Amino acid sequence: MDNLPVIAIRFVLYADLMVLAGMSAFSLYALTSQERDADELPLAKPAIALSLVGFLFSGFGMMALAASMTGASIWAVDHEVLKELIAESAIGSAWIVRMVALAVAVLSAFALQPRRSIARIGLLGSTALAITTMVWTGHAGATEGWMGTIHRLSDMVHMLAAAVWIGGIAALSLLLFRPLRHQTAARLTMTYRALEQFARVGSLAVALIVITGGINCLAVVGFPHFTQFPLTPYGKMLIGKLLLFAAMLVIAALNRWRLTPALSFGIRDDNPTSAVTGLRRSLLAEGSAALAILALVAWLGTLDPLSATG
Repeated sequence: MDNLPVIAIRFVLYADLMVLAGMSAFSLYALTSQERDADELPLAKPAIALSLVGFLFSGFGMMALAASMTGASIWAVDHEVLKELIAESAIGSAWIVRMVALAVAVLSAFALQPRRSIARIGLLGSTALAITTMVWTGHAGATEGWMGTIHRLSDMVHMLAAAVWIGGIAALSLLLFRPLRHQTAARLTMTYRALEQFARVGSLAVALIVITGGINCLAVVGFPHFTQFPLTPYGKMLIGKLLLFAAMLVIAALNRWRLTPALSFGIRDDNPTSAVTGLRRSLLAEGSAALAILALVAWLGTLDPLSATG
């Protein structure tokens, strides 16, 4: 597969930046200021690692894109082509913004301290900006005219909403996968309340994902081609993505209406082990489905939606 390096790097960037942005947001909406001050969600080390990975892979991504355009190896990329791509294309302009945003994210991650809210806000804002620049490496970046503007705005909202959901799963995993001997009643009560907050914010994120997903599909495919669209490689992969999304919705509903109340009962009865185990399994399944969706998204961005051969 000629585009494999580009697909792999896109996948890493999507997963990395969405987890980082979503975890940063989670720490602000799901935890109290006292819990942030107590570092109940240890964000500094993951943020440093994720921001550095994002910065490095964004650099590799531009090299891989230039290499794919010339058919060369990523290690033998034509530097003139690379310079032209960066200096004279919308993709290059978006990449420069992303690299600056990720540099700010790295600095913010190193500045993170429990009582330093400005660094946390800087991390969230810079990472969210980096995510929005990713639209120029996909189909939205190639759509022209007023529909292109709508498509790009819709795709930005789509990816940010997905980041809130995926990053929330990662943050909850950090809270729930602590050893059970460290899961005090106070910490479990905090986790239960964070789950409730995530359910509210996640519901809004899901609504935005559905609405913007429909807009994006119309922009990419168009009404005249819907009948033949499911027969293309792009259409089949998109159907697979939708099935995984439906599975995530089912798991999220299970968390919201069964497993989260079970945790409340477990805390009350001083026997939370079963509920914590169930939530851990659920988060693993939901996170795995999310990663599979991101892999498909990374691949879909390199395909012609209406090509019979992909």
